[in-house]
Amino acid sequence: MSSIIVRNLADQLVELVRDRILSGEVPPDLPIRQDALATELGVSKIPLREALTRLEQEGLLRSQANRGFFVRSLSTGEAEEVYALRLKLEPEAAARASVCANADQQRIATQTLETLDRITDAHGAGVGASNRAFHLALIQPCGQPITFNILERLQVLSERYVRKHLEPLGRDERANEEHRTLLETWLARDGEGVATLMRAHIGQTLDDLRRQLGTDR
Repeated sequence: MSSIIVRNLADQLVELVRDRILSGEVPPDLPIRQDALATELGVSKIPLREALTRLEQEGLLRSQANRGFFVRSLSTGEAEEVYALRLKLEPEAAARASVCANADQQRIATQTLETLDRITDAHGAGVGASNRAFHLALIQPCGQPITFNILERLQVLSERYVRKHLEPLGRDERANEEHRTLLETWLARDGEGVATLMRAHIGQTLDDLRRQLGTDR
């Protein structure tokens, strides 16, 4: 029984620390102070270290001998790889999902976009997480669990890049309009149209990131 409790605690820690990383609360390239974090969270270092190791496997952290764990910096190379994989998988998965989605799944997708719009308009925290939830709602009904699991991980890796992408003034308005058009086409079960729009949406984001990350260097 104790091993189940520890495992559940580690799962909770993975989600909590992941959320902090994706929100930008934990800065990149500075060592994570495990003692202070464990004390703050009221846990021992053993499940916390397990959680950090799992986040390294997800690609959000890197470890360095005798120095601990660090949040990975944003890079053009990683963006290229993540978004190239999304371009290969996400348009067709969303197209398939649009045809397969039932009424409940359509309702969830609609509500998820409403939440994203509300948070974006209020300039509140959680835009990245809501963006991820919306994209996952568009692909979840595809009926391909392996593809969905891969895309779920890619969405996590994309989330910090989404926050970066939305920094320039007006970028969030364009993204919202693209999302609304995507949802309308998805709800109409126009698979071919969904694939075309998703391909353009992801590709434009990658083009913007290339310019932004290149400028940052």
